[in-house]
Amino acid sequence: MPTASRAKHKFCRRIGQCIWNDPGCPSVKRPMPAGPHSSKGRRNKLSTYGTLLIEKQKLKTYYAISEKHLRNAYLKAKAGLGNTAERLFRSLELRLDAMVYRAGFAPTIFAAKQIVNHGHVYVDGKRVDRAGCLLREGQTITINEEKSPNIAAIAKKGNASVPPYMEVDLDNLKATLTRLPQIEEIPVSVKIMSVIEYYAR
Repeated sequence: MPTASRAKHKFCRRIGQCIWNDPGCPSVKRPMPAGPHSSKGRRNKLSTYGTLLIEKQKLKTYYAISEKHLRNAYLKAKAGLGNTAERLFRSLELRLDAMVYRAGFAPTIFAAKQIVNHGHVYVDGKRVDRAGCLLREGQTITINEEKSPNIAAIAKKGNASVPPYMEVDLDNLKATLTRLPQIEEIPVSVKIMSVIEYYAR
């Protein structure tokens, strides 16, 4: 694994698991924290605050967003109607970069963010270059094979496990958000209520 990729998995080593379920992650072979005492395989017991912090960091790292973006997403979810945890989790999952990654058009969330920012992704036929753009139910994302042949070639090799709230046609590089995801369907190993507790403390 390249050095840059290893750096992105540094947090995985810290918590002893890969948050993206990547079989090539260093945490798979070495499920213990990095450092001179890692061979002992022991982890310090976390305080309540530490436990909440880890869950918040897992969520932020999974979607590759900044602390500012996550906090703003929380505040927006809190201000809206309905369950704050569901609103927060759903708003992150419906980001355009997350949907591109979920569809299998990009091998990692980082690659998904890059191809969106470089203008290779279209939403309902219109080019969108904002990774944080939120998709709405029924919207479709596509990649133009003629304009982005290299990106298209990589996207067609995607083998992601498509969630039940999406329909993906790899041959035509088309993915549709058929409905809004339920919180239990979002394939992210994060205790979302711990994230809410962290910001509410």
